[in-house]
Amino acid sequence: MTQLPNAASVALFDGGRVLLIQRARAPWLGKWSLPGGRLEAGEDAETCARREILEEIGLSVSELLPVMQMALGGPQQFVLQVFATRRFAGAIVANDEIADHRWLEPDLIGALPTTPDLAEVIARALRLLDDS
Repeated sequence: MTQLPNAASVALFDGGRVLLIQRARAPWLGKWSLPGGRLEAGEDAETCARREILEEIGLSVSELLPVMQMALGGPQQFVLQVFATRRFAGAIVANDEIADHRWLEPDLIGALPTTPDLAEVIARALRLLDDS
């Protein structure tokens, strides 16, 4: 993908489980996804990912590994940079953009209504972390 990302998300893993959030706002209202959001002016994707995780769920993240970029269509076009980490601190305190959150085993994701290709994104993130 040659476009610069305009959004970022993070696959946070705790043991074999990944943190998913249910979106409380459009776009993707009601869908389960990784926490993250749009870049602000002057931000790079990693800075955005760190800020969004702190704002959305109250966790500080470190040692972010870039996983992939992907296009997400819909009413607005997003070029999403996905990161992964097992390093985070704090307690989850979801903001009003989050309807719910769950730590799930990756093989249970298919039963949820999710953003596009979420199961594959998480599988790639987990393989990257396991190889690093």
